[in-house]
Amino acid sequence: MSALDETLLADGDALTAADPSGVLRSLAGAGAQVRESVELCAQAGVGRLAEEGRPRAVVVAALGGASVVTDVLTALAGRGCPVPLVARRGGPLPSWVGPLDLVVAVSMSGRAPGPLALAAEAARRGARVVTVGAEGSPLAEVGARGGNVHVPPARGVRAVEAGTRSSRVSLWSLLTPVLLAADAVDVVRTPAGVLSAVAERLDAEAETCRPWSESFVNPAKALALELAGAVPVVLADGDLTAAAARRAASMLSRTARVPAVAGALPDDASEVVAAFGGPFAARPDDVFADPFLDGPVGPRLQLTLLRDAPSAVPDAERVVADAVATTAADAGVRVSEVVAEAGEPLVRLAQLIARTDFAAAYLALASGTDPAASPQVADLRERLG
Repeated sequence: MSALDETLLADGDALTAADPSGVLRSLAGAGAQVRESVELCAQAGVGRLAEEGRPRAVVVAALGGASVVTDVLTALAGRGCPVPLVARRGGPLPSWVGPLDLVVAVSMSGRAPGPLALAAEAARRGARVVTVGAEGSPLAEVGARGGNVHVPPARGVRAVEAGTRSSRVSLWSLLTPVLLAADAVDVVRTPAGVLSAVAERLDAEAETCRPWSESFVNPAKALALELAGAVPVVLADGDLTAAAARRAASMLSRTARVPAVAGALPDDASEVVAAFGGPFAARPDDVFADPFLDGPVGPRLQLTLLRDAPSAVPDAERVVADAVATTAADAGVRVSEVVAEAGEPLVRLAQLIARTDFAAAYLALASGTDPAASPQVADLRERLG
């Protein structure tokens, strides 16, 4: 990665000029995506899913960048979900899926082989099917069949998607219909008031992280500066924030081209802490080191801790997160914390996702990287046909 250009990061006009695909603009429109998607769901008839009541099980099929939809839904459902919630990226549809079940298939292009095949098979077996993806696509055709429901993406992201073919900037256009479908069948409660609050929180985060605000008052730019030249480890403080951590790691890899790993406490505490003593951990400064003879210091670990609102975190979980952060600092590992403000679980999660989305985009732009397109990914797609 190129050295971070702090001058570019401080210049809002230069940042937007360096972002021809409008990634920053699309991220800033996340709140609008939520509002428009609510309207599109009403037009598509998502509410009629309630007529047949709660399904026996819910299968959610999503691949690649769209798979964060499954992560968020699972996080919100929690361990007390009233029905089995099964995630699939591909492969055969479980043999037990039938008319008593609901299958939700998500693909921005509407052509992802895994979700498309699972949706088509579910429809053949008589299961209720909800599809989310491009209009006129093969997935939309499955959703348009009698008894099924199809929701297209918000119009505000379609122009960007036509150029980038990425689901990274359209998360809320994909996620909102899934949440409303889960609410209609009484699996995950997401009433209209909560989605309205989500849109407002996303608007507020977009204002806080706007390109024209200085780095010292813009938390996303500040985080980008802290991540520059580092090997990020994104660690969540619990089950809810784990979805945001996985999204952040994906955005850093796909948008900023920085390899990142994600984990969640308490399960991953030992693995993360053990790395603080490895080859990528910080080393005490050697006063005798010669940077010209010894060469530059290699990339070092940087711990980004995503924390839920303090009022929502049990004491036991807070103690673990604090202990990991202290251990990292003692080992010389840089630590950044992103803390959600109070609100409903989905609202808090939305804020963490938005903050790290903006940080990944700023890190890419200030490093001279186009956040919208990766030649290597394009090459891979071409080789795979």
